[in-house]
Amino acid sequence: MAIDEEVLRAARRYAANHDTTVNALVRDYLTSLVAFEEKAAKARERLVELSETSEGRLGSWKWNRDDAYEGRLLPRHEHSDLRGFGERATGEEEGDGR
Repeated sequence: MAIDEEVLRAARRYAANHDTTVNALVRDYLTSLVAFEEKAAKARERLVELSETSEGRLGSWKWNRDDAYEGRLLPRHEHSDLRGFGERATGEEEGDGR
């Protein structure tokens, strides 16, 4: 393995401060990295299994943006509080530019 000398020096200091070795730090990191990847792969496999075996069906219904926003009295872009024109937060002064 090739490691920048400054990085290696800093890693040695870190290891010494934590009563371990650079070798142990690398070993622990690689072990946790591989374990994380294996866990993520199993989760993806399980998600695919669930999607393939799920009995829930939407039928012919399809989602679209218009249906999601239908019936709103104040769409987000028209809601004054979401544009910064609502009530001032506590402690804000009149004319402070906010």
